[in-house]
Amino acid sequence: MNSLSGRFLILTAIFVMLAEIMIFLPSVARFREDFLLTRLERAQIASLALLASEDISTELEEELLSNAGVFNVVMRRDEARQLMLASPMPSPIVQTFDLRDATALGLIRDAMARLVNPEPEVIRVIGAPSRMAGLLIEVTMETRTLRDAMLDYGLRILILSAVISIITAVLLFLAVRIFLVRPIKRVVEYMKSYALAPEDARGVIMPSSSITELREAEETLRLMQTQLTQALRQKERLAQLGGAVAKVSHDLRNILTSAQLFTDRIEMSEDPAVKRMAPKLVNSITRAVYLCESTLAYGKAEEPAPSLGEVCLEDIIEDVFDSERLSVDGADVSFSSDVPTGFTLSADHEQLYRVIANLVRNARQAIVNTGKPGEISIQAAQTDADWIITIMDTGPGLPKRAQDHLFQPFQGGATKGGSGLGLTISQELIRGHGGHLTLAATGPEGTRFELALPKGARA
Repeated sequence: MNSLSGRFLILTAIFVMLAEIMIFLPSVARFREDFLLTRLERAQIASLALLASEDISTELEEELLSNAGVFNVVMRRDEARQLMLASPMPSPIVQTFDLRDATALGLIRDAMARLVNPEPEVIRVIGAPSRMAGLLIEVTMETRTLRDAMLDYGLRILILSAVISIITAVLLFLAVRIFLVRPIKRVVEYMKSYALAPEDARGVIMPSSSITELREAEETLRLMQTQLTQALRQKERLAQLGGAVAKVSHDLRNILTSAQLFTDRIEMSEDPAVKRMAPKLVNSITRAVYLCESTLAYGKAEEPAPSLGEVCLEDIIEDVFDSERLSVDGADVSFSSDVPTGFTLSADHEQLYRVIANLVRNARQAIVNTGKPGEISIQAAQTDADWIITIMDTGPGLPKRAQDHLFQPFQGGATKGGSGLGLTISQELIRGHGGHLTLAATGPEGTRFELALPKGARA
């Protein structure tokens, strides 16, 4: 009985029996009251025979009392009590019951007391005569017949209750099996089938239940399976891409290492223009080598933990702007920064550079694609808990697809043809610092990203 339908069957039988027991108590009490009232009516009819003929034999009197099921009958007329019929009593009267003012609780209490007491007793019963034939009628009787009748009636009630309980439970059991258990098993079978081949879209459940709750469960399961299937496919693509990127990064690192050796010779040139550009070239190649090494590390596990240190934000912004100015290609894009002098924060220098460079590069590409002038600006501020860096542009704003899948790789980048990896990597790097990267605003007037880095030691 560990199944849902089995437990439901047992609970149904129990609850129906409890309901029948609640009905049983007042039913038995009502039966007892009717039994006593019947005895009073019979006794009243027997007393009418005496009134019709004042001279009756002892044998007839005993027959009348036997038919009424009582020992004696007392009538009260005009405030005078009159013993109508009488016979010897086997024992003294133990208890008196007045049915004229009996309450429901009192009747139930007296009925239960009679059922649990097997000893026969003589009791007095008082009631109102029928058809207003006096003030009251009083009889004495033995309880053996009353208790036997009550037990017989109660047994029939219990048997009927048991039959009703069984029939009701079986019907509910079948209903639960058909309308609840069977659809649930169908959902479970879909889940088992899907678990064997989650990449196979044919295993996704098709909602078909007519029950509202099960329909909602099936639709939720379908959504979850669809998302999981897409995620598994995405994961497979990323795994394949990661293997390819790792190989490319390995070879590219070797090439850049060789290029880094050549830059040492370029730095020794006496040409002023070369001397001015050589440090920028060295920094770019150094960062490229670092990026390749980080990519290889990422392919093995995940982005390396940040190496925190005191970082001058102005230097990073200046390096980013210098690199982006070389990529403007004659477009009218201006760069500005509003950073307090000497603004320093605790961060990984290279990772913070990558985050800001990604955001500025996306902004520059968005402005260039419009063919209109634009501006990119960076602001910095701090609170008691965080350093806040804001990157703003006057570009066309992010497209709807980019907003819906902002930090999801390969779901549509901020610029046409983009993969979305830049924002995904940036968010991961900032999370590694214990901070967060959010899109504060976007629209035709421009886009604003906010980058928050915590000052606490946990970062």
